[in-house]
Amino acid sequence: MALRKIINDPQDFVDEVMEGIVAAHAGEVRPLTTDLRSLGRCDAPHPERVAIVTGGGSGHLPFFLGYVGQGLCSAVAVGNVFSSPSASLIHAAASSVASAAGVLFLYGNYGGDVYNFDLAADLLRAQGTRVRTVLGTDDITSAPAEQAGDRRGVAGLVLVYKAAGAAAEALLPLDEVARVAQKAADRTRTMGVGLAPTILPAAGEPTFELGPDEMEIGVGIHGERGIHRGPLESADAITDRFLETIAEELDLLDGSRVAVLVNGLGATPLEELYVVYRHLRSALASRGVSVAHRFVGEYVTSLEMAGVSVSIMLLDDELDALLGAPAASPFFRPGSAGTAAEGTPLRDSAAAAVEVRTTDRPSGLRTLLLGALPAMPAHAEELRQLDADVGDGDLGITVAAGSEAVLRAVSDLPAEASEPTLLLAAASAFASANPSTFAALVGTGLIAAAEAVDAVADRPAGERFATGLGAFTARVSERGGAQRGDKTFLDVLLPLLDSVGAEVDLAEIEASAQQLLADSTPLQNRRGRAAWQGERTRGLPDPGAVAVTRFLTALRRAGEGS
Repeated sequence: MALRKIINDPQDFVDEVMEGIVAAHAGEVRPLTTDLRSLGRCDAPHPERVAIVTGGGSGHLPFFLGYVGQGLCSAVAVGNVFSSPSASLIHAAASSVASAAGVLFLYGNYGGDVYNFDLAADLLRAQGTRVRTVLGTDDITSAPAEQAGDRRGVAGLVLVYKAAGAAAEALLPLDEVARVAQKAADRTRTMGVGLAPTILPAAGEPTFELGPDEMEIGVGIHGERGIHRGPLESADAITDRFLETIAEELDLLDGSRVAVLVNGLGATPLEELYVVYRHLRSALASRGVSVAHRFVGEYVTSLEMAGVSVSIMLLDDELDALLGAPAASPFFRPGSAGTAAEGTPLRDSAAAAVEVRTTDRPSGLRTLLLGALPAMPAHAEELRQLDADVGDGDLGITVAAGSEAVLRAVSDLPAEASEPTLLLAAASAFASANPSTFAALVGTGLIAAAEAVDAVADRPAGERFATGLGAFTARVSERGGAQRGDKTFLDVLLPLLDSVGAEVDLAEIEASAQQLLADSTPLQNRRGRAAWQGERTRGLPDPGAVAVTRFLTALRRAGEGS
């Protein structure tokens, strides 16, 4: 795996990160040491407030560095990537924020961190400062329950920061702040999964390796090996694994309240975190457990590692109140504690209902649509590839899903449905099936066509067709800004207005569209996302024009078979 990072000299990485943070968040946090490897609250020390000091290796933002602020920690010291800060750095940072209220060291249970924080505590005590220590040991897979004291501290430590920080902000004495922190740590468990490793800037090598379809349950935030490696499972299955394991140690009984933190490890889309939270909330509810505080986002990362962790804290009244207390830092995103409003009616977002109007005879347009639309999904891959060459690749699914939705809508209408009714139903169904620029333009064009056709309902079919097509193209041009020659699907449709007679000859219309498509292919796209490709679009057919031509072919075949 190649090293691809937006950095300068890898040896300067941490120092330049710290320079950037200090410059970006001046007034919110301040450097405490000349090497900028430590940060402190701007209002620390406070004579009556316990100073909570944390720290660890760099590479985990917003972990450690991100939790210095109101209702959180007073100071932080960081080492190189995934490496402990030195005892002298920890001592200097703590001394800068310490007061007569004392210092609480609160950090994750890693060997180097423990040794260096313990040495810093010795130095502080030697100068007369009271110090207590609480370790985060929430990583449930890093050691068995009988060796819980050996477990690593990971994302659950953020919830412990929140509880202990609120206690310190309330000016509770050192022993009480330490008691709260220990209780919060004892009632918190975390489990994670890794999907892809991180690459250390200085080493240029991945911290572990996984196959393209593998996952590692229990992977550590430094790439430590987990407890299970196997085929990638669904989000719900992974979440169930987490909850079942955590519930073996936390008494998640009917009536329990919890705080939940769903954390991205650095390269996991936020959308996937919400997929996990959605199932986790449902699974907890099935046990009778309510989520009082919820945190979803990146709280503890491992550079660009892909994966997710879930932390659960079993609450009592004290912890519930502390987690709900105010907190702020340049990085901290407060969790949510509200409940959904009950009794508020929800509006159906499906395709808008259409007033059904009928005539005294079966609709020829309905027959054509029922015959043509089933053929359109077969063009999904062709349209996807064409669109991917010049745009975002969504046209295939837009046309396929839209055609299927229109087919259902038209099928539900009576055989005698009027042409305006059919066009309005098609507009709503197509635009709603897979909302996109193309879908919206087709939808608004069909609405305009329905209004125009309604005004000439008693005229011959050719005139109705030309009137509807004229209204369709005019509305699309108005909304989308395209003109003839801009290489859009209008280049296929606009010239047809000059060739429609009193009757509709679908074979002639299709043949004209095919020629117009060929004529427009050498042009350069000048509208939509394809226009961003400039000269590269010459020689490539416009995807929307291809879609329209394929539909006219389907209509012609349907007409021949009717």
